[in-house]
Amino acid sequence: MTVAAKFCPRCGAPLAAIPPTRCGSCSYALYVNARPTGTVIVVRDSGSSGREFLALKRTREPRVGWWDLPGGFCDGWEHPAEAAVREAREELGVDVRLDRLVGMYVGRYHHQGETLPVLDCFWLATITAGEIRLDPSEASEYAWLPLDDPPQLAFDTMNRVIRDVLSCLEPDPAGK
Repeated sequence: MTVAAKFCPRCGAPLAAIPPTRCGSCSYALYVNARPTGTVIVVRDSGSSGREFLALKRTREPRVGWWDLPGGFCDGWEHPAEAAVREAREELGVDVRLDRLVGMYVGRYHHQGETLPVLDCFWLATITAGEIRLDPSEASEYAWLPLDDPPQLAFDTMNRVIRDVLSCLEPDPAGK
C-alpha cells in the first residue's frame, strides 16, 4: 500500500482521505506503518587512527554514490535481526554474528515517488566467515571510515546511529 492511496486496496472504492483512513464502502482500515529494516555496523580498531566502521558506496537509488551501511528491508515476516544477517551475506558475501543492538530509529525512505516511513534497526556485528565480495548491484566499493569523524551517510538514521555507536563502545565506568 502506498502512503497516498486514493483507492481501497480491497474493493477499489475511492477513499475519502489518505491513510490512515477507513474505506466508506467496505470499512477496510488503511494505515501508514513504518517498514522495518535490519542493518549491521562492523567496527574495527585501526590502531593509532582509532576505530573505523565498514561502509559501502551505493549503486542503487535512492542516493546512488553515497556511503551506506550494509542492510536492507525485511522480507515478509522476517525479523529485523534475520534481515541484518541476510543482507550482510548478500551485500558483503560474509557471515556475521550480531552483537549488541545499538538502536531503532524512525526515518524516511524515498521510493517510486513517495516518502515511506521506515523503522531502521541497527546492530553491532562481527564478521565470522568469508572475505568481503561486494554484490555490484548493491555497492561499487567498500571502505573503512573513521568512526569519530564520519562523512555524511546516505540516510539520516545512519548518521544518527554512527554518533550513538561511540557510546556503545565506551567502557562501562562500573567495569561491567
